[in-house]
Amino acid sequence: MENNNQLLEEANLERNQKKAAEEKLLHFMEQIKMDQNLPMAFIGGLLAAVIGGMAWAAITVATDYQIGYMAVAVGLLVGYTTRLFGKGVDQIFGILGAALALLGCILGNFMTIIWLVANEQGLSIVETLTLIDFTLIPEIMSSSFSPIDLIFYGIALYEGYKFSFRQLSEVEIYENITSK
Repeated sequence: MENNNQLLEEANLERNQKKAAEEKLLHFMEQIKMDQNLPMAFIGGLLAAVIGGMAWAAITVATDYQIGYMAVAVGLLVGYTTRLFGKGVDQIFGILGAALALLGCILGNFMTIIWLVANEQGLSIVETLTLIDFTLIPEIMSSSFSPIDLIFYGIALYEGYKFSFRQLSEVEIYENITSK
């Protein structure tokens, strides 16, 4: 009889410890979600997209060669910056990262065209932007587009999505649910 009581006590203790750990985990995850900041993720990601797009254009103009890997770099930069600024774990952060990565890629191609036209015409980039007929941009961009670009844009989208989420290590989770 005493052995049964001891087994019951041990089972109750184990159940209570498990319940306490589950409550700590829920509290930890609530805290993580409260730390998310979508507006800051947007600002950081947008800044990264602009910097990445401009770097893409500068490298393309300097080398006189469009390097598809620049899309990969833009996706990585946008994803990590979105993560750093936003601390997000919800899906919206990945969607934002992917969209901004795509924006950075399009901006890189667009600014490459503007920069090349400016150099050819002996104008500044600002002058070229003020003089250009923006209705022609889709046609100009599509003429410089190749099917391989889809692969690199796809990788950039993937990276923008994947790297935008805050990464929680098992150690971090364990430490937070076992701490007093």
